Amino acid sequence: MPRVKRGSKRRERRKKILSLAKGYFLTKGKLYRSAQQAIARAGNFAYVGRRRKKRDFRRLWIIRINAAARAHDISYSHFIAGLKRAGVDLDRKTLADIAARDEAGFAALVASAKAAAPEPAPAAAKPAAKTPPAATPSA
Repeated sequence: MPRVKRGSKRRERRKKILSLAKGYFLTKGKLYRSAQQAIARAGNFAYVGRRRKKRDFRRLWIIRINAAARAHDISYSHFIAGLKRAGVDLDRKTLADIAARDEAGFAALVASAKAAAPEPAPAAAKPAAKTPPAATPSA
């Protein structure tokens, strides 16, 4: 089996890892093995974070829309349902931006959502609850 002489390849790979770990605490930024482990761990967190970011922003937008909608006496769910019925196709990012920056525009959206909201169903009269028969003493 022929001898493997790595030459510059090994040094280049190690320099790349150490440059990625630049600024890490203590040995994680200086020594190859611990830098390699730190880079792998950081990569996992970054991967998860890229997916979490989408969830976190959607939550933020919903919170902002809900706050603005409640200021106009409508709940978030009724507001979104009314917009869907009215045929308004705005995503939550845009709605949150309108809620934060354009009070009059958001008020117009709330008005269209309220107009398109379904009429509340009349409360059906519930039958009277049956009372249990009176217990008769058996003894």
